Formats: sequence, C-alpha cells, structure tokens
Amino acid sequence: MTDSNKMADIERLRIERQAVETLYRAFSDKNPDLMDIVVTADWQDIPLAPGQGPGPEGLKPIIGLFFQAMPDVNITIQDLIQVAGRAAVRAEITGTHLGPLFGIPATGKKVSFSIHEFHEFEGERIRRTWHLEDWFGLFQQLGRFPPMDHQ
Repeated sequence: MTDSNKMADIERLRIERQAVETLYRAFSDKNPDLMDIVVTADWQDIPLAPGQGPGPEGLKPIIGLFFQAMPDVNITIQDLIQVAGRAAVRAEITGTHLGPLFGIPATGKKVSFSIHEFHEFEGERIRRTWHLEDWFGLFQQLGRFPPMDHQ
C-alpha cells in the first residue's frame, strides 16, 4: 500500500468517525437536522422504533421525543471500532426522566442505558444502521414498563 493510499484510508476513517459522532450529537445537541448531513436520504434504521417512519425524517420525531422525555439527554461513545465503510459503536445514553417516555409518565429519575450500533457507509454518509438498546435496563431503572397498548 502506498503512502497516498494509507493517507486516503486514514482520511476516510476520520470522515466516517465524524459522521457517527455527529449522528449522536443530533440527540445531545437537540438538533435533529444534523441527521440530514450524516445519513443518506434512504438511510435504513434497523429495526424501526414503534411509529417511526423511514429515513432521516422518520427518526427526527423520535429524537424530539427524547428531548421531551429527557431534556438533558446525552450520548457518550465508549468504543468506536472501524474498518473502511463500517463502524461499530458501544455507547451510553444518560438523562433525567422529566417527561413521558413510551407511555411512562415522568419519574424524575436519572437513568443510564447502553446502546450498541453497527453503521454501514455510502461515501461520507451512513447508509444503514443496525441497533440494539437496553430498553429492559432503562425500564427497570424507571420502575415501570410501557403499557401494552402503547405505540
């Protein structure tokens, strides 16, 4: 591999890392429009949350729900492992439950739960995300589970 190829690979990884960090900043900065600059228009979020539509426009209302439920929501990346075109993330969501979340009224409790995500890139943008959140751990901290009829 030539030095110019190594530099191109390093630059690609830097750009992809920045896209992942910006995706999580959409939550922490309370700015869902950041999604528009880091994911493709046909971005796939797998699986979709209940009531979530496709693409970046589908996640923006979910981000808004998090602002309402946890105004101090923050996502901290704990590990980010990359190869060109893919990134794996282990992160933690923290916040204070001050508004309804999945039909659970505000508890005032500080919460922390893990997320694990895998991102696939198309050029400089995230094309597909597979994710798993520790909702069970969150609901245990809140002392309640969502009502069965909640969408």
